[in-house]
Parts: sequence; C-alpha cells; structure tokens
Amino acid sequence: MLPKPQARAQQLATAIEQSIVERQLVAGDRIATMDELREQTGYGRSTIGETARLLSERGTVEVRPGRGGGLFVATVNAVVRLRRTLLTVANGATSVADAIAVRESLEELIALEAARHRTDADIADLEEALAHMESCCSDWTAFMASNWALHERIAAIAPNGLARAVYVGTIRCVAELTVHAESEPQIDAEDYLASRAAVHAELVHAIVDGDEDRTRLAVEAHRGISIKMDGSVGQPVPVL
Repeated sequence: MLPKPQARAQQLATAIEQSIVERQLVAGDRIATMDELREQTGYGRSTIGETARLLSERGTVEVRPGRGGGLFVATVNAVVRLRRTLLTVANGATSVADAIAVRESLEELIALEAARHRTDADIADLEEALAHMESCCSDWTAFMASNWALHERIAAIAPNGLARAVYVGTIRCVAELTVHAESEPQIDAEDYLASRAAVHAELVHAIVDGDEDRTRLAVEAHRGISIKMDGSVGQPVPVL
C-alpha cells in the first residue's frame, strides 16, 4: 500500500526536479544534504530517504554518502532530459487541459504495452496500488496521490521508454498544476471517488488479464474524466 509518507516523498521528488530546472543546475551540482532537506521540509528521515530513492530511480540525482555527501544532479540521459523539458513547460503557461490532452493521446499505447508485457511482479504491484486507491475514497488528497502512483506504475511496465517518459511527465504536470489550483473540490467526494475507483479497477483488471480489447474499452471509459471546482476558482481537477 502507499502510505502518506510515500505520497509526500513523491511530491517532494517532483519539487526537487523542478528546483533543478529553475536553478539551472547541471550534472555534479549539489542539491542539498539529507539534513538540509529535513530542515527545509520538516519531513522525517523515512520520507527524505524515500524521496532520495525515487529520484535515484528516475535517474535525476546521485546520492553520495558520508561527509560532504547528499543529493547531487546526475548525468542525464535523453529520457531524463525530456522529463526536465516537460517540467520547464509545466512552469510556463501550460494548463491542466493541455497536459490531459497529451496524456490521453498516449493512454492507449501505455495501457496496451502494460497488458502485453506485465509480469507476476507487476500484477502484484498493480493489485496492491488499486487496493490502496479503493481504501482512499473518503480522502481526496490521498486518493489523488494513489491515482498518480497507480498510473506511474502502469507506465513503468511499458518498454517504450520515450512514450513512458512523456506520459509520466504529463501526469506530474497535471499533479503539480492541480495542487497549485486547489486542494479539494466542492463535491460529494466519497461517491465520486468510489465511481472513479471502479473505472480504474476495470483498467487494472484488463491489464492483469492481458486482454487487449478489454484494455482498449477500459481506456476509453477512463478518458476525459474531469470535474469543476467551486465557481470562484473554476479550474478543472482531473482524476486520471
């Protein structure tokens, strides 16, 4: 399951990636020590450690132990460079609708590749991520975090690295833009989120079964999901 510390770690990892772009850091530059990150964020050791692990897995940072160690900008490959480009775009005039449009164009490709290439380990992770999502239907923030995590886990199965990088990049764009727009919409969240969890359950089950026709139908049902927040803000909040 995805505990709240891991959700915080995902948010902090995205913030650090954006900071690298904004500060124009290059390979080898120091980002911060673990202690500095704890002081700056108020998060505990487990959250900071999980953040470092996520960033290391993404190829964004190099974690150096010992005196003078900490997080340093890693030498980037083409996929990481693309992610940073997406983060730069997200900090400009990009709207939630723009990011969703790009994500939707890749949704079927990513889902079908996941259905074709999922392993037993992937299946176990997807079912665990789905179970966590279904347990979060009374908590908007937790549901959104579980939603991003589930889609990133689906994307991780796809062997097409370029499509995966763009897809995950747009998910993070949407997550960041949504957080800045408003934390929670004024709706009957529990019923709404339960219905969205059911849509995601069908998508996961189709991928787990390796049924490509069912996966296409599940993707179609999943597309175009958005709601309006209260009229004073008027920003769309997607549940992807």
